[in-house]
Amino acid sequence: MSKRVALYLRVSTSEQTTKNQRRELMAVAKRQGWDEVQVFVDEGISGAKGRGQRPGLDAMLRGVSRKDFDLLACWSVDRLGRSLQDLVSLLAEFHSKNVDLYLHQQGLDTTTPSGKAMFQMLGVFSEFERAIIRERIKAGLARARAEGKVFGRPRVSEKVEAAIRAARRKGQGMRRIARELGVGVSTVQRVIR
Repeated sequence: MSKRVALYLRVSTSEQTTKNQRRELMAVAKRQGWDEVQVFVDEGISGAKGRGQRPGLDAMLRGVSRKDFDLLACWSVDRLGRSLQDLVSLLAEFHSKNVDLYLHQQGLDTTTPSGKAMFQMLGVFSEFERAIIRERIKAGLARARAEGKVFGRPRVSEKVEAAIRAARRKGQGMRRIARELGVGVSTVQRVIR
């Protein structure tokens, strides 16, 4: 049984065309015996834009979740997205629906054992990148604390805290107290506790 393939084409500017991408990918589909079922196109849209700003990508991902096709073919990884994290997220979505991915320029084909291995390596690198970012954030917060920086919302003055307690003793509700004193409800809750 031949695979049902969808093509995703994208160019960043209106002066560019998706014709070359389409021609190459259709030739690959023909050589592989894949049946082309859909073509998704985003023209004049940067790869840095998210799903909400790329109608072709959004429609393609809806097709993935409906399992409208077995394989997505794309000219290059940068046509799908700019960050490794976004790409790994897309690949995970494909994987969860058993939709394979073919990237022409990179020679990545997740229907093959080496393509599946590359997919798994991308996941490892993405996790490594997230771990490094977490460590940098922790180090930055520790340095800031050591320098005396205080995080979180600033505390209200003793005078405001006394006013909150007095209003509560009079039976006023927390929302009313917060509104009248110009503080958040969570501040009122914290002071009352």
